[in-house]
Amino acid sequence: MGKPTGFLEFKRELPADRSPLTRIADWKEIHLHQSEADLKKQGARCMDCGIPFCHTGQLVSGMASGCPIHNLIPEWNDLVYRGLWREALDRLHKTNNFPEFTGRVCPAPCEGSCVLGMKDPAVTIKNIEVSIIDHGWENGWVTPEPPKKRSGKKVAVVGSGPAGLSAAAQLNKAGHEVTVFERADRPGGLLMYGIPNMKLDKKEVVLRRLALLEKEGVKFVCNTEVGKNLPVEKLQKDFDAVILATGATKGRDLPIPGRELKGIHLAMEFLTANTKNLLDGAKPGANITADGKNVVVIGGGDTGTDCVGTSIRHGCQSIVQLEIMAQPPLERAKDNPWPEWPKTLKVDYGQEEAAAKFGADPRTYLTTATKFEGDANGQVKAVHTIQVEWKKDDKGNFGPQKIAGTEKVLPAQLVLLAMGFLGPEQPLLETLGIERDPRSNAKADFEKYKTNNPKIFACGDCRRGQSLVVWAFNEGRGAARECDRFLMGKTDLP
Repeated sequence: MGKPTGFLEFKRELPADRSPLTRIADWKEIHLHQSEADLKKQGARCMDCGIPFCHTGQLVSGMASGCPIHNLIPEWNDLVYRGLWREALDRLHKTNNFPEFTGRVCPAPCEGSCVLGMKDPAVTIKNIEVSIIDHGWENGWVTPEPPKKRSGKKVAVVGSGPAGLSAAAQLNKAGHEVTVFERADRPGGLLMYGIPNMKLDKKEVVLRRLALLEKEGVKFVCNTEVGKNLPVEKLQKDFDAVILATGATKGRDLPIPGRELKGIHLAMEFLTANTKNLLDGAKPGANITADGKNVVVIGGGDTGTDCVGTSIRHGCQSIVQLEIMAQPPLERAKDNPWPEWPKTLKVDYGQEEAAAKFGADPRTYLTTATKFEGDANGQVKAVHTIQVEWKKDDKGNFGPQKIAGTEKVLPAQLVLLAMGFLGPEQPLLETLGIERDPRSNAKADFEKYKTNNPKIFACGDCRRGQSLVVWAFNEGRGAARECDRFLMGKTDLP
């Protein structure tokens, strides 16, 4: 520990973001960078805890507490404080294949369980992480490291999102020949098309890492959907093992009157089309546009925020975000103690931008939509809403109960449904004969990842359901380990 009194001397400081009214005019990343001197001070705040909960990576009350991939956080905090950036990068890569991704889009459960956070603001773990890897790229320290020896075994990875990429990277390190199949026109899955460019730059960050994986020997085959234009029989015949990492891409719909109207879309339809337009050089919103429209986003979370930020960049006339849950408290509630994930009110980039442009946070809490109203051409023109309260009904079931007399009608020419995901799409699992759990996910035990087919493994959201990117990395690495054990009889993968 380089600075025993650092947490007493230095306050938590994050780099400034680009101003909201400036950044909504483009699709560039919103965050700026901190100086090396400031980063050293932030690293010095790490307390060298007797038990560093930040990297425990466990579930507490059903939510992540600490880093699911067990990053060696205290070690690289200390190394940054001492100016040993190359050594910090080596520590970071021991547990994390893609720190430039987690350092940008992970919600940082590590900071929620930081021991310093019991009394003072937590260490800026996420910002230090992304600064280490960005420093590594800038100095040319991140270079291809193909395996020195090949095993002669072939592995297919179906899906190129976070879980699939981490599984592929680890299996390639072990010397196996890895082919990643992706049904989209570009690899990356959620990282490519599910997260907007202003949070995770595709050309400067995602494609850079994908190019490095290719140089290390990973093969990507795009525009290929297993079970459709690639028969499952050929997949199983040509490869010694298969890892399913298809994600949980079945969006939750809202089957209320008027759902058939034009202008109502699942969030991922909107976000995917927008990013594809950006990458193809087309006008953002060429397929689904918010330009000049009153937009209603139904649902919260990261996806809802991304819809808000994207709609503002299109030039929407107004934006409202409906949340069925109550507004979280500003500080931890008594039933949400450390080291649980803090369920407190957060103002993310999209809400900050809406407030700057329209004068208020766009979120309306304890509100649900009851029907969509259309015009004579079958285009949505309004959303009917009602407020709710969470309580038990006559049968004793706890849930949202409508409050009579609180009905409202919101103008809307574009409605985006961002209510989460129900699980993986089923056709591929059915074709392969993979058993499902009660939530329709591929049935495979955590830390084992084996399905009922001995040569097929499942990991990430298609196994555990919708979750954090960092949990997908955890599962991809774990599935690679167990797949390597299956192929070789033993494994050296972590």
